[in-house]
Amino acid sequence: MTSVTEDIISTEIAGTLDGLMVQRVRRTPDGIAYRHFDTDSKAWCDTSWGEVGEQISRWQAALAAEKLSPGDRVAVHLRNSKEWVYFDQAALACGLVIVPLYTDDRPDNIAYIMSDSAVKVLLVQDAAVWKRLGPALAGQDDLQRVLILSSAKASPGEVLSDERVRFVSDWLPAKGTPLTSLARRDGDPHALASIVYTSGTTGRPKGVMLTHHNMLSIAHSALTMIDVYQEDLFLSFLPLSHTLERTAGYYLPVMSGSAVAYARSILQLADDLQKIRPTVMIAVPRIFERVFARIQGQLEKQSGFKRALFNLTTSVGWHRFEHEQHRAGWHPRLLLWPLLNKLVAQKVTAKLGGRLRMAVSGGAALSKSVARVFIGLGVPILQGYGLTETSPVISVNVPDDNEPGSVGLPLNGVELRIGEQDELLVKTPGMMQGYWNNHAATRDIIDAEGWLHTGDQARIENNHVYITGRIKDILVMSNGEKVPPMDMELAISLVSAIEQVLVIGEGESYLAAVAVLNAEEWPLLAKRFSLDPEAADSLRNEKLHAALLKEIKLRLKDFPGYAKIRRLILTLEPWTVDNGLLTPTLKVKRARVLDHFAAEIKALYESGKAGRG
Repeated sequence: MTSVTEDIISTEIAGTLDGLMVQRVRRTPDGIAYRHFDTDSKAWCDTSWGEVGEQISRWQAALAAEKLSPGDRVAVHLRNSKEWVYFDQAALACGLVIVPLYTDDRPDNIAYIMSDSAVKVLLVQDAAVWKRLGPALAGQDDLQRVLILSSAKASPGEVLSDERVRFVSDWLPAKGTPLTSLARRDGDPHALASIVYTSGTTGRPKGVMLTHHNMLSIAHSALTMIDVYQEDLFLSFLPLSHTLERTAGYYLPVMSGSAVAYARSILQLADDLQKIRPTVMIAVPRIFERVFARIQGQLEKQSGFKRALFNLTTSVGWHRFEHEQHRAGWHPRLLLWPLLNKLVAQKVTAKLGGRLRMAVSGGAALSKSVARVFIGLGVPILQGYGLTETSPVISVNVPDDNEPGSVGLPLNGVELRIGEQDELLVKTPGMMQGYWNNHAATRDIIDAEGWLHTGDQARIENNHVYITGRIKDILVMSNGEKVPPMDMELAISLVSAIEQVLVIGEGESYLAAVAVLNAEEWPLLAKRFSLDPEAADSLRNEKLHAALLKEIKLRLKDFPGYAKIRRLILTLEPWTVDNGLLTPTLKVKRARVLDHFAAEIKALYESGKAGRG
C-alpha cells in the first residue's frame, strides 16, 4: 500500500459492539466494508459501510417485531457473510445475546447448545440445513422463530409447514418501508453480548459468557500493538463462530475501518487468495501446514538444482528476517536476496495474492520449521495465543519483535504469571464473566485471586510467551519420564504421508503413535510397496511401517532423547467432527481417539511386551 490511513475507534467511544458499528457507519459511509462473491453474476461485489448500516436497520426492525426481551438468546448458523454481521449487529442493538454455532457441528451438539442457552430465534443458511437440524431440535419450546436465509431450491410447502419457520426475504421489512436510522443506544459495555460454546476436547461444551467490553478491549489492545489501516483488506475464511475470527477478523476491522472479503470455501481458498489479493489474513496452523506439505511434495519432483535453489532462498530469507529483527549480523550472502526473491520467493507469495503484509496464525501451535520456511520466503507470519475464555487473544508477535518459536508478547493490559506445574495464569480485560449455567466449572478455571488458569504450560523469556505443553496432555511413561506430546505431534504431522497423528505411551516403556494416512498419498505409498490399497492388511505392512518410522525419526531428530516413536497404528479413516474425534475447531479429542483405538493400542503394547520376553 503506497499511502495508508489510520482511523481507529476507541473502546470508550464505541461503548458497545453495536455502538462500534454506528461509529464506523458515520465516519466512513462510502468506504468498502465487505466483499462477497455473487453466484448469480459470477463476480465479486462490494458493500459500503453506509449500505451495511441500512441493512442492519432492516434486520433490527424485524427482530424488534419478535417481541424479545433484552438478554434473550438468539443463535446464528451461517457461513461467513455480511448477513452474519447484519444479524449479529441487529441483535446486539436490541440488547440480545448472540450464540454462534459451527456450521459443521453435529445436530445433537447444536441441540444441546440451544437447549442449554434457551435460544429463542435461530438463523440458518438454507432449507437443507433446517431439514438436518429440525429433528434434533424437536421439543425445544423456547425456540419461537426459525429464519432461513436462502430460499433457493427450497420447497416452501415442506419448509413452512412449521409455523415458526420463515424465509428471511419475507421476514424483513419490505424495501421502501420507513426505517429508523442506525443510532447509538445507551447500552452497558459490561452487559452480556455473547455465549460462545467451547468445543472442549472432553465432556459437554461449556458456554463462555463474553461482554461487549471483553471483545472491544481485546480488539483495541491488538490495534495498539499492530498497525492496521483503512486501506487493508482482510480475507475471512475461519468460521465467525470461532472467537479469533470474530474478534480479530470482524470487530477489529470495523474498529480500524478495513474491508473484509469473504472466501467462498476452503476448497476455493487458493483461487480466492489470487483474486482478492488480501493484505491481512487470519488463519490456523493447518492452513500453513497444508501449503507447506504441497510445496514439499512439488520440490521432491524437481531437479536437485531447483531444490538447492529453494533451500538457499529460504535460508537467506530467514537470515534476512533475523537481521531485520536484530538477532543476526549482516552477511554478504544477503546481497543474493533480490535475485532469489525474484526467482523463487515471489512465485510462492504470488499464490497468496502477492500483497500479504501480515498473516496471523492462532488457535493452535504452529511448527517453527513451517514458520521458518514461510518467513524465509517473505510471508510475515505472526503467531498468537489465546482462549475463548479470554476473548480470545492473550499474546501475539508483532512485526518488529517477532519470535516465531513463541506465541508473542502479552497484549497491552494483559497480566501474566507462571503458576504451579509451570501453568500460564492470566488476568485480562477480555476475561469472561464465567460459564453459562456452570458455576463449578467457572470456579475451576478462575481462582479466588482472579487469575484464569489456562491449563497450558509455559515459560516467559524477554517478555515473549513460549507454550511448552498442556498439563492434562502430559504422558507419564513407566520409567517416570514426563512427555509433552504436542510438539512431537506437530513435527510428525509434517510427514507428507500423515494427515493426523496422536502420540501414545501413558504408563508404557516406549512411545508409539496412531496416525491417519493422507488419502492422496496412500495410493502412491501402496504402489511403492506393492500393496493392495483396498486391503486392511496393507496398513500393517512391516516395510511401510519401517519407512514411515524412518521419516518420523528425521522429523524428531532435534527433540530430546525421549522423543522416539517405536511403533505405529495406521488408519485411513480421518478424524472428523461427525465421527466425534475432532472438536468443531478441529482439535483432536485425545480421550475419544484413545477409546476408539483401545483394542489396537492394547494389542500393540502386549505384542511389544511378548516380543521382549
